[in-house]
Amino acid sequence: MKKSLFRPCIDLHNGKVKQIVGSTLKEDESGLTTNFISDQSSGYFADRYKKDHLGGGHVIMLGSGNEEAAKEALGAFYNGLQIGGGINDQNAEEYIAAGASHVIVTSWLFNQNGEFLQSNLDLLLSQVGIDRLVIDLSCKQTNPGEWVIAMNRWQTLTNLSISKENLSYLSGYCSEFLVHAADFEGKCQGMDIELIQRLSDWVEIPVTYAGGVRDYSDLERVQSLSEGSVDVAVGSSLDLFGGNGLTYDECVQFNRR
Repeated sequence: MKKSLFRPCIDLHNGKVKQIVGSTLKEDESGLTTNFISDQSSGYFADRYKKDHLGGGHVIMLGSGNEEAAKEALGAFYNGLQIGGGINDQNAEEYIAAGASHVIVTSWLFNQNGEFLQSNLDLLLSQVGIDRLVIDLSCKQTNPGEWVIAMNRWQTLTNLSISKENLSYLSGYCSEFLVHAADFEGKCQGMDIELIQRLSDWVEIPVTYAGGVRDYSDLERVQSLSEGSVDVAVGSSLDLFGGNGLTYDECVQFNRR
């Protein structure tokens, strides 16, 4: 049987490692809800992940002013972390050179109205190659059993839905998917179970789910629901980020089990 893995994360906002309630993240930052701000640098977390052999995690730049902190993390765990947030054709190769194993892209694949741009995907693919490209399909549920990919800090819905057909098509252009359940992100109140099941049924390449994980039993639940085909990222509930639902050591042991 396949084995689900814990994937670590480093979320950056204004140059600091933070945990934010995803649905409150807007361009003007009015109403922003922050769960945690670390005194430690991004490099501290990256170095810890490296020592515990936790590859495949992601660094997400939430807005501008995070470039230096992002490169610090990538340098501390060279070729061990993925980078996302504002990735486009002008900077993708720069972040690969700085040590990113993959670049993660969402918003740049759409125009300002949320319409999918195949030409942008083709351009990025020609620059970094399929083995270094992760497509972020973070989404919001619009109706029961229906999810729409969201861009621009998850505030703008696109014309692309989470469906078996779309996932099959896009899997031909990347090595992995990253899927934040935007309405669950940062709330520590439970996961989008139906979305996890759909990802398990529809995705044939590696996929990481994030959003709402509360405790160790949720890690086991992802393993059970997906039969090990979906990995899971944890943020606000983790003691490493000020949470009290799940310890970092438990996550390390989950991967070593």
